[in-house]
Amino acid sequence: MFMQKTFFSICIVSFSISLAVAQRPGGGSGNRPDGQTSTAPTVSTATGTTTRVNLKTDSTVTVKNEITIKGEKVSYTAIAGTSPVLDADNVSIANVFYTYYERNDVKDKTTRPLVISFNGGPGTPSVWMEIGYTGPRILNVDDEGYPVQPYGLKDNPHSILDVADIVYIDPVNTGFSRPLIKEGVAQKFFGTNADIKYLAAWINSFVSKYKRWASPKFLIGESYGTTRVSGLALELQDAQWMYLNGVVLVSPTDLGIERSGPVGAALFVPYYAATAWYHKALNKDLQKKDLTDYLPEVEKFTIEELIPAITKGGTLSDEKRKEVASKYAAYTGLSQKAVLEHNFEIPTNFFWKELLRDKGYTVGRLDSRYLGIDRQDAGERPDYNAELSSWEHSFMPAMNIYLRDELNYKTDLSYFLFGPVNPWDRTNDRTGLNLGKAMAENPYLHLLVQSGYYDGACDYFNAKYSMWQIDPAGKLKDRMSWEGYRSGHMMYLRKDDLSKANESLRKFIAKSIPKSGTPAKYKE
Repeated sequence: MFMQKTFFSICIVSFSISLAVAQRPGGGSGNRPDGQTSTAPTVSTATGTTTRVNLKTDSTVTVKNEITIKGEKVSYTAIAGTSPVLDADNVSIANVFYTYYERNDVKDKTTRPLVISFNGGPGTPSVWMEIGYTGPRILNVDDEGYPVQPYGLKDNPHSILDVADIVYIDPVNTGFSRPLIKEGVAQKFFGTNADIKYLAAWINSFVSKYKRWASPKFLIGESYGTTRVSGLALELQDAQWMYLNGVVLVSPTDLGIERSGPVGAALFVPYYAATAWYHKALNKDLQKKDLTDYLPEVEKFTIEELIPAITKGGTLSDEKRKEVASKYAAYTGLSQKAVLEHNFEIPTNFFWKELLRDKGYTVGRLDSRYLGIDRQDAGERPDYNAELSSWEHSFMPAMNIYLRDELNYKTDLSYFLFGPVNPWDRTNDRTGLNLGKAMAENPYLHLLVQSGYYDGACDYFNAKYSMWQIDPAGKLKDRMSWEGYRSGHMMYLRKDDLSKANESLRKFIAKSIPKSGTPAKYKE
């Protein structure tokens, strides 16, 4: 049972502002951090509606609790609150909401790892990994990750809190985080590089506030959060002089790495093959193979036959075209006719609609184990993402219950599961290459990539391709590792993978911390 020992630490000031969202009413005036009274700024919204709410800057609530992890009782403190983003004049321009977990019986924090966690979107908060993966409390779902009622939470016996403290961070306009300014919001917050810049400075402030400069530090990001943490690895080193021990990419994006043309068209095929295998859409000879024995065969076909075939285009002989199309169809569960009609370039939307069309189902984008039903079986794409609807169903009630009732965080704000951050500026995205540079600069820095075989948004073979391009010379390969899971984008929602993935994180953290006195240098 969650222990109701709540201690409130309400610090500094309140801001009353107009937000770009429909909110429950609050209001009132407040003071600036410099002690001067100011008129609340107005922040526009996509809908044009405004409602006053009460925002507290640099405020926290604290709850103490206990959990059993791997048979060991772990007493911890959970701190939920906001901390400001400051501009060059030290004026607060946004509130960033976070939840921070510290193990209570650790006297020396200098050797205690700190894990800094982000999700993606880019407009989503850190809810998914906090109550789905690594945190001490997880939402109620069945063993495969589907919603169940009653909604709520339970202890997470696989949490990494036994080996590391964790902070979950919600970027601006996600969760309870909000801008405090009217002008220049998009330029300061809503873009790949702007996002990385302000969050690096915020992390610096957080680490200073909680006296964690000596601690080994790790970044973990999921989905667009992998773009975020890949960029942060270099930004923290070069602009904040903060060096990391590890970066974990869960279901990574393309990380700004070019993959157009034949390569981009072909890299999804191993994912198609995995999904077809799961739904038993293959012929008997292929279906009887285990997934991890089957996929290397498809990967070999993709690299050695499919990419060259697409590259040759119209010069490919009719005989070779039919041979490659036959293999493509066999591996993916599609018809040879569909493969040829698309010139080997099957769009993901078409695949999700086509694979089980004859059975009246679509398959999910982020996790293709999930089934959907459309109004019409005809068409080129599903009506909706079956898996995302399922996840929203289970996560939104659980997170509101957790923050508002268990942690007793009081606010008039609505919790943004998907916040208004568009249009998002994706220009000059070099985050993957910057991660490689950060690893080159820092001999301590290790990389772990976790992928779900049935993830069609951030698929596993594209993740492997990114790793190959981050380290084209193979000089970093001893510090890079990849893992595949028999689930989708959020592999941790599957009970077996929740245990395996967290255990993998424990091992990664341990191996990424050098023995005391080991110098960070390369040897000839």
